[in-house]
Amino acid sequence: MSETDQNQARVRALTHVINGHAIGGTSDRFADVFNPALGSVSARVPLASVAEVDSAVAAANAAFPAWSETAPIKRARVLFKFKELLDRHHDELAELITREHGKVFSDAMGEVMRGIEIVEFACGIPNLLKTDFTDQIGGGIDNWNLRQPLGVVVGITPFNFPMMVPCWMFPVAIACGNTFVLKPSERDPSASIRLAELLKEAGLPDGVFNVVHGDKVAVDALLAHPDVSALSFVGSTPIAEYIYTEGTKRGKRVQALGGAKNHLVVMPDADLDQAVDALIGAAYGSAGERCMAISVAVAVGHIADELIERLTPRVKTLKIRNGMDREAEMGPLVTAAHRAKVAGYIDAGVAAGAKLVVDGRGHQVDGHEQGFFLGGTLFDDVQTDMTIYREEIFGPVLCVVRVPDFASAVELVNSNEFANGVSLFTSDGGVARAFSRQIQIGMVGINVPIPVPMAWHSFGGWKRSLFGDHHAYGEEGVRFYTRYKSIMQRWPDSIAKGAEFTMPVAK
Repeated sequence: MSETDQNQARVRALTHVINGHAIGGTSDRFADVFNPALGSVSARVPLASVAEVDSAVAAANAAFPAWSETAPIKRARVLFKFKELLDRHHDELAELITREHGKVFSDAMGEVMRGIEIVEFACGIPNLLKTDFTDQIGGGIDNWNLRQPLGVVVGITPFNFPMMVPCWMFPVAIACGNTFVLKPSERDPSASIRLAELLKEAGLPDGVFNVVHGDKVAVDALLAHPDVSALSFVGSTPIAEYIYTEGTKRGKRVQALGGAKNHLVVMPDADLDQAVDALIGAAYGSAGERCMAISVAVAVGHIADELIERLTPRVKTLKIRNGMDREAEMGPLVTAAHRAKVAGYIDAGVAAGAKLVVDGRGHQVDGHEQGFFLGGTLFDDVQTDMTIYREEIFGPVLCVVRVPDFASAVELVNSNEFANGVSLFTSDGGVARAFSRQIQIGMVGINVPIPVPMAWHSFGGWKRSLFGDHHAYGEEGVRFYTRYKSIMQRWPDSIAKGAEFTMPVAK
């Protein structure tokens, strides 16, 4: 067998998962899935046709009546079993993520753990669906409320967290009694297929969870489908806005999380060792391909020069390797096209006059010369009108902006169109309190560089980082995936004779 034939033999053929079964693509459209550390194709994923999307929605719609009437405790038991299987397959799932996304294995392990934590939260659904009851509001009438599932709901998820972000959605959705169609990123889809397999093994009925791969054709088909009640999305702001607009005008409930430009403000009294450690991990972890990555360091007052001085050698000595190397601190970017896009931002920063302190362009890893690697990059003297400041780069590029004082830092952060996450490093409790109250951002960290809420809280930004009224997972997720219903009831023996011409009131 030739080397070409051997390589083709190693390329896996991926499938959709519809109604509990693996379904090969029926259209002639496929996309390549890469191992970004090697720069080689590892799998081919089918891109769904409208007919395949319709089939997935039909399966979910058919499964909804029985699943929605299943007792919440029985739905929770399926999730308890699913959580047990996730624990057992933790390493396997992390390896799938690393081999298709590129992030280092330890980071992938953490991603799987974050997904498991949300499943654990959803296992408490009987208590989370518990509602209120008022006895005897008047005239023999009792009043209570229910939270009932919506129907078929959809998740459209990004490449950067192929397990965690889907887990923001489907465990809560199906625990609440909905059925689910997941459209994962076509760049790293294997984790989603494995999740479907483990859900089936856990005893989830066929049709309750379905996976269709695809591009805009699939997304538009899901948006237009009359049997889809709600959509959750995580991705760039332009696509989030598109999905929110198209979904809501069709009467669907939409939760669309968009882009970010997260700042970390370093006050002059900050512990600089801690601040530098935080910036290195938050800016360059996962090669900056995180919606909560820190991409702007705001240096307040005299701290700027020392901050740059300490950051520079750390950025230059980042251990950039294959993510499966246990010593790696940063892996490759997800695709060659994305690497070229990030390198283009670096070019633009230089052209705009920012000071390029560390240049990651052209970085290669021995033995992985075809991999999609880019070195850590550090800019100083970045101005707010520069493209590298205004736009989300989504790569290992940290921009340092200098401001004279705390008030200027707050104004800078609040002026940005994105409002996903922000962090402040300081030793002053009064400054921290003022920052927490004044800053117009959805998630705030004080001496915490990546303030991603735990599963029982909720994740989401403000302004153009979120379209919709609900944040993801936690109690906000329960509200998003259920409808509120008020019920008033009395029995014939308590009804007064004769017509009543007033609304029920307490007497």
